Amino acid sequence: MPLYVKNNEVNRMAERLAMLQKVGKTEAIRRALRHELEREQQMPSLVERGLAFARSLRAKAGPDAGRAANKKFIDSLYGEP
Repeated sequence: MPLYVKNNEVNRMAERLAMLQKVGKTEAIRRALRHELEREQQMPSLVERGLAFARSLRAKAGPDAGRAANKKFIDSLYGEP
């Protein structure tokens, strides 16, 4: 099945890549598409990125994070004894 590139810029980039790799234009496009697909598949999902962000926040907060604030703690924020 033939591949027709109707965009002049894309066609020039495909020709340049083919020339640099010393392959045909179709092969150059195939390699570029394969490379991009592999790169996309290696990227973490949105859920994985969210979990990593939450873990980094928790690590930065330290072991006392999330504990209930008592009067002593609140007074310490205002510099009161």
